[in-house]
Order: sequence, then structure tokens, then C-alpha cells
Amino acid sequence: MTVLRVFIADDEAPARLRLRALLSDIEAELPNRVVGEAANGEDALALLAALPAAEAADVALIDIRMPGMDGVELASRLAALPRPPVLVFCTAYDQYAVRAFELQATDYLMKPVRAARLLDALRRVPERQAGASADPGGGRSQLSCSERGRILLVPVADILYLRAELKYVTARTGEREYLLEESLAALEQEFPRRFVRIHRNCLVARDAVAGFEHVRDGADGHWSVVLKGLDERLPVSRRQWAQVRAEFADIRTAER
Repeated sequence: MTVLRVFIADDEAPARLRLRALLSDIEAELPNRVVGEAANGEDALALLAALPAAEAADVALIDIRMPGMDGVELASRLAALPRPPVLVFCTAYDQYAVRAFELQATDYLMKPVRAARLLDALRRVPERQAGASADPGGGRSQLSCSERGRILLVPVADILYLRAELKYVTARTGEREYLLEESLAALEQEFPRRFVRIHRNCLVARDAVAGFEHVRDGADGHWSVVLKGLDERLPVSRRQWAQVRAEFADIRTAER
């Protein structure tokens, strides 16, 4: 089994020790190894850059408030490395969450960090690495959602469709819906290879389309998208149908 290489950056020695203890606690479920640690951003950047390719960190656990170069600046500087680590912020301050997600952080853990939350965050690291390799520069890999005082991360790869409703956009995954404070038009522009517009208020993920149904509900009826893994049907506007059909020319259609 692949061993996850972890780097820790926190100016407080007890916090670094706690993260090491938590990593040891979850090692049976997720093999990992600490390849280095630093008490400030400058040292962290230098040490991470100096690691040989075979020992490059897969993930960096970064505190926000550190003397000199803070965690946010460190994260932005790490993006310039040939093989930047996946970012997980570990902090006592929640006001930096939005900025952290803009920096492509996989997760934002509030101190005191719990083993279960750390394990959940680290389990997503290989997926983030694969996504970065397969689609460099292809937009964010996850979107953020504020819910009951928490910031939730929604992997873009899990989203089946995006639908504008009032001032929010609903992101639908196979499990549930999330409300995003984002513009549908901006999301369409950011992810042109992943989503296709089927209606003025709806984008559907290309990989989520299983087929199309023609519904006879009037003189001409209308076409709907059949989704993989969901019974829900998404109506295609007449204006968009020709373009949508051309995008999915190899997918079957059906009458209903």
C-alpha cells in the first residue's frame, strides 16, 4: 500500500506534536510518514523545495497564523513548485476559510484537529493528485458551501448538475444537494470541459448524462436529460436542444 508523505508547518511545537500523534493514530487505516516539519513559512518553503523527488511531500498540513510568512502566503508560494503538495489547513481561525479554498485547499480543519476529520481529509489527497495531473489548469477541483456555521467542500467531479435557483446555485451530487453562492455563468466559464448548458438555469456534467427522453406533454413535447444514478430528469430547453444533441451525438434517445 502506498505510504502518504506528510509535511507539517505550525509555529507551535505542541500543535506539531499533536498532528504527529494523530497521524500515528490513523496509520493503520491510512499509512503515512512525516517527511519534515517547520515552525514558519520561510523554513517550510525551503524544506519542501529541497526534498528530493522520491521524498516529495504528498500533502502539507499548514497552520494559518505563523510569524513572518503566514500559511496563506506559504500556500500561494507552494503552487510554484514542480510538484506542489496538496494543502490541508489546520487552524484555530475560521475567517480564512474562503481564502484557503481559493488556494485549492483540500480541507480546512479547525483546532483541536480530530483524528476522524484528519483521516477524511487525507483520504482525498490521492484523488486531488490524480485530478491535478489529468486536468492541469482545469479550474478548481472543489467548490465551497457554507452550511450551519461550517464550510463544506464539494468535489467538482462528484457534481451531476448545477441549477440556478433565486440567488443561489444548487450543486447536486449522487448523495445530496448543496447551496453555492456562485454565479451559474461564472461556473460555466470556469468548467467548459466538464459541464454543458441544457437550460438557461441549468448545467449538466458531461459524464453524468446517460441518455435523453422525449416527453409528450403538449403539441411538440420536450426533451429531458437522463442522469446516471438518479431517477430525476432535467428538461432541455428548445433553444439549447440542437447544441446539446450535437454535444452528445453518440448517446441514445428514447420516447416516453
